[in-house]
Amino acid sequence: MSGFSITWLDLREPADLGGRNIELAQKALAALRDEHRALAPRLAVDLGAGTGSTLRALLNLGGDDIIWRLVDLDGALLDEALLRHGQDFVIEDHQADLSVVEELPLSGARLVTASALFDLTSQEFLERLCERLAAQGTGLYAALNYDGTTQWQPPHPLDAQVLDAFNSDQRRDKGFGEALGPDATRALQLALEPRGYSVQIANSPWQLDGADAELVTALINGIADAVQETVDAEPLAQWRQFRLDNAGSGTCIVGHTDLLALPDAPAQS
Repeated sequence: MSGFSITWLDLREPADLGGRNIELAQKALAALRDEHRALAPRLAVDLGAGTGSTLRALLNLGGDDIIWRLVDLDGALLDEALLRHGQDFVIEDHQADLSVVEELPLSGARLVTASALFDLTSQEFLERLCERLAAQGTGLYAALNYDGTTQWQPPHPLDAQVLDAFNSDQRRDKGFGEALGPDATRALQLALEPRGYSVQIANSPWQLDGADAELVTALINGIADAVQETVDAEPLAQWRQFRLDNAGSGTCIVGHTDLLALPDAPAQS
């Protein structure tokens, strides 16, 4: 899995925080504090942790009593997370290849968390991870998975074609095998429910306007770059310019979903 820059992660974090479903995040925090579960302590293992965005999201809801194990391939991102939070929380950092499920440091976790990760992963990865979670009775909080929808205002005649091409690109191998892309949340549900989990899903869309022009500009350029091999160059250039011209005055809603999956019964000691 290729890394993401600190600049990009910081740019998108306000939209992630605004989109994240608060009710489900509160339930995730409650699961971490559930003393009836045998797993202890209040340990969350955050996969693809980056600079600690999931930590900050739960902190905003009062989650200052959680022990975090941050896992990422990019050591520079983990260093940044420790720089930002290492004096305030009990944090373990683990640099690891997320695609090697058997070596992920999940032991003892009450909850595995991830933000904007599972749409990058494959069905095979997902099945292996869910098997490990079920074997140790660990819950999963998977937030901000792209759902394949994007709505622009004002509209452009090429919007649907660009979206179709972008969604196809989202299924390319991102380091885990063929990516699930917009199918990730449904695939998680289908993998976890037969393994004895209760699954809740909620919408968590980015809702962007002129105040988010820098992020919208980056999004436009990223989409256009991703589809340039499958959309004709001249119409795509016109679409890109139209979108950039409206980045400061239009709106964009990018669909995401959050998922919380908890074992039906507490894990046995």
